[in-house]
Amino acid sequence: MPLLRDIKGFFPPFWVTFRNMFRKPVTVQYPEQMPELPERYRARLVLTRDPDGEERCVACHLCSGACPVDCISMQAAEAEDGRRYASWFRINFARCIFCGLCTEACPTLAIQVTSDFEISKRDPLKLVYEKDDLLVDHCGHNDEYSFYRQAGIGVAAPRGTNPSESAPVDVKDLLP
Repeated sequence: MPLLRDIKGFFPPFWVTFRNMFRKPVTVQYPEQMPELPERYRARLVLTRDPDGEERCVACHLCSGACPVDCISMQAAEAEDGRRYASWFRINFARCIFCGLCTEACPTLAIQVTSDFEISKRDPLKLVYEKDDLLVDHCGHNDEYSFYRQAGIGVAAPRGTNPSESAPVDVKDLLP
C-alpha cells in the first residue's frame, strides 16, 4: 500500500511538466510591447498642481507620517499671501514599497500615483527624486479640487473677510 501511495506522489509533478512542455510560450517583448497593467496599479508617485496652476502640497507632513518605510521628507514654508508650500520635497524610491498610504493620507490630493513603473537604476542615489522631478503640470486624477477653496482658508482675501469666517483674534488681547 505505501508503494502505491509513493508512486501516486511521484508521477503527478512529472505529468505537469510534460503537459506544459508542449505549450506555446507566452513571451512579451517588453521594450517594444508594453504590458497591460490593471486600472488601479500603483507605481511612481508624482506631485500635482491645483486648477489654478499652484502647487497642491501644503507641507503638512501627513504623507511622511503615514509612510511605513519613512522614504518621504519635506520642509514647510509660507508664501507672502499666507499659502503654505513645500520648500523642498524628497522621495527615496529605493526604499519606497509603493503601498499608496501617502496618497490616502494627503488631504490636498497633492501626491498621487501613476502607472509609470520603469524607475530602476543601478545607482540607488539616483532613485532619490527631488521636488523638481516629482512636480507635474497637471491636476492628476481630480482636476477640479482646490484645497484652499474647499477649506475656506483666506489666501485670495484677507483672513477673516470670507463668508462665514470670523475675524482673527489677537492673542495678546486675551491676556489679563
